Amino acid sequence: MTQGVVRVLVVEGGSVEAETRRRELRRQGYAVSSVDTGAKALLAHRRSDFVLLDLDLPDIDGLEVCRSIRAAGAKPIISVSSGDTETDRILALNAGADDCLDARCGPREMLARIEAVLRRSLPCRQPDRVISRGSLSVDVQTHEARLRGEPVNLTGKEFELLHKLVSHPDEALSRKQLMASVWETSWANSSRTIDTHVRSLRAKLGARSWIITVRGVGYRIGRG
Repeated sequence: MTQGVVRVLVVEGGSVEAETRRRELRRQGYAVSSVDTGAKALLAHRRSDFVLLDLDLPDIDGLEVCRSIRAAGAKPIISVSSGDTETDRILALNAGADDCLDARCGPREMLARIEAVLRRSLPCRQPDRVISRGSLSVDVQTHEARLRGEPVNLTGKEFELLHKLVSHPDEALSRKQLMASVWETSWANSSRTIDTHVRSLRAKLGARSWIITVRGVGYRIGRG
């Protein structure tokens, strides 16, 4: 975990709801990565603090994935299932899940359940509501950025891009990483989109040194 940012792995079976879950988690300040198979989950979970596990996976039984992640340690797991019956919940809990979520539930319930599990499992590792970098602060709850105490008028994507960079201080993020996180796409012709947003952010923040270009890689947050 980096400076209070909880790393969430979303293991999804390709549902439309999974995209909404990822978006809401990012808005609340979580660092989100995702995989779409059980095999990938068994490799990727070691780099996460928390797992949101869809049990309907295309390759491996989700309950088996849950058992394997639980056997590797005490990392919090919430299972997600479209079959929200008592039997489903019992099987998931017996497999090692800390809680169970109906795939059709709304984002507010999902976030409340995640926060409750984190309070029990990671009492000191909940995401920071406000992330600061020198005179710049980013409030993930109000979706507001402030520079020297004054609000900065940002578009939704500008805010998400700034938040992604501030959440990973001293780390260079590639254009591919930024495109996947902010725009949720692997669109190859992404450089122009990202560079345009970076230019706009620099203009609004008043200094190029807030966003540093890392040649051959991408960008990292500076100190203004």
